[in-house]
Amino acid sequence: MNNSKMLLQRITIDSAICHGKPCIRGLRYPVENILELLSSGMTIEEILEDYDDLERDDILAVLAYATKLTQVKSIHNVIV
Repeated sequence: MNNSKMLLQRITIDSAICHGKPCIRGLRYPVENILELLSSGMTIEEILEDYDDLERDDILAVLAYATKLTQVKSIHNVIV
């Protein structure tokens, strides 16, 4: 199994956790929140300092998941 597929296994979707949003390892850290932290300029190291139960591979899994979501043929009606 390649590294990307292994990372993606860290992303879980459970209707009982965060209303079914994709989260890291069943924890209450939605993918979207980590992406917001990264896009605000926080580094992986800064996020890991603030969230003791996260691991570097969790952040890489978030990025791999976001990459998969963008690999579509077209996007319609996206609000920016």
